[in-house]
Amino acid sequence: MRLQILSDLHLETEAFDPEPAPDAEMLILAGDVDSSWAGLERFRGWPVPVIFIAGNHEFDGRELREVWPALRERCAALGLTMIERESIVREDAQGRRIRFVGTVRWCDFDLFGPARRDRSMRAAGYFVKIMRSTRDGVPFDPAAVREEALACREWLAAELAREEACDATVAITHYAPSFRSADPRYGAQPGTASFCNADDALLAHADLWIHGHLHCRHDYRVGNTRTTRVLCNARGHAFKGEADGYDGQLVVEV
Repeated sequence: MRLQILSDLHLETEAFDPEPAPDAEMLILAGDVDSSWAGLERFRGWPVPVIFIAGNHEFDGRELREVWPALRERCAALGLTMIERESIVREDAQGRRIRFVGTVRWCDFDLFGPARRDRSMRAAGYFVKIMRSTRDGVPFDPAAVREEALACREWLAAELAREEACDATVAITHYAPSFRSADPRYGAQPGTASFCNADDALLAHADLWIHGHLHCRHDYRVGNTRTTRVLCNARGHAFKGEADGYDGQLVVEV
């Protein structure tokens, strides 16, 4: 199946007009499309099916518990398939069954191990303040983010390990699954644990792992007996130069 991949478009501020790739069979939106949700309208009537995974900025200024049903309803009205801690199977033009396993995943701050968790969570204070989100009426702070992240990981690990009669598995998470996806501008700083998780042990269960969140592009392979391709096609912010050379027509085959 040929997948067009977009993420981190930030259409709430960025001037970018997404266009369908002519040879794609499906579009994957890996989060942070538009914090206002208005930009999701651009994908109404897209010529191929669209799978959407929420990013952290889809929660900006909102109550976490209220976002999920409201965002799901919005996507359904636009003809988009939103998945969160869900797995769906779709057939491609050749009749191959492709499983899509998706969750925002959040960050559990264990990227550098438990010994550095507290430091990573302190660094995350800056990012959660930008979100201005709540959970059950109180600030969605790093401790709450970690709770959500661990629930996501538990589901993700169980789902990926589950046997499914399919020809390939595609994992989609907004947060990156490995330090290998770290932004080279920042490297091993504590704040990087707000962008990447140490999910390397899960990679072997997928043929392709798509993520966003890092405002830089990645395309690498890991594994021995089963090779997993990890891909991020995040656009980012033009005023920071992150969108330079961005390929919004990128299509990969799985």
